[in-house]
Amino acid sequence: MIYAKFIKRILDFLLSLFAIIVLSPVLLILCILVRTKLGSPIFFKQERPGRNEKIFTLCKFRTMTDERDENGNLLPDNVRLTKFGKFLRATSLDELPELFNILKGDMSIIGPRPLLVSYLPYYSEREKLRHSVRPGLTGLAQVSGRNFIDWDKRMEKDVEYVENLSFAMDIKVLWMTVQTVLGHRDEVAEDTNAVEGNFAQIRQKRLEETGKLTK
Repeated sequence: MIYAKFIKRILDFLLSLFAIIVLSPVLLILCILVRTKLGSPIFFKQERPGRNEKIFTLCKFRTMTDERDENGNLLPDNVRLTKFGKFLRATSLDELPELFNILKGDMSIIGPRPLLVSYLPYYSEREKLRHSVRPGLTGLAQVSGRNFIDWDKRMEKDVEYVENLSFAMDIKVLWMTVQTVLGHRDEVAEDTNAVEGNFAQIRQKRLEETGKLTK
């Protein structure tokens, strides 16, 4: 399809460049606030698998402090996540630096969310289709009840997106994302493991019990 192969990437580049320029004052203010309230470094960086499972470095604003116990170990996430960090996550402002990932071509505006590298061995053959496109800033699974559906259904939503990728699908997901963010609904919460459990651990247990990755 012409849209998927050519037009989508052009739109991603132009829209992300436009967004970075327009939002540059917001990005600057957030950099200052994050540095003041949460410390340094300003950005949270982590390797994630992209298109064709190529590893890239995801960049987001940090949302937690580096508070540690007397032995130098990081405190639990719920302790280090401040009110300001919760605000960044609830409003998805922590995701804004991913615009640079989109500009570079690591990501797309719409697509399956890039998950942890450690999850790669646990996808079924069908679920691996999620890596045949660039991962997205937002995706069909994220606006379809992310925190209320299990991993199997979430992966199915990712595959559904890939199989039906079109301009109309991207517009639909984008509109649903706007409604989700403005409505402050739980679907956009980032701490997926806290709700769904660790994907790798769940799939490993299933593999040990049944010898299969899918039900």
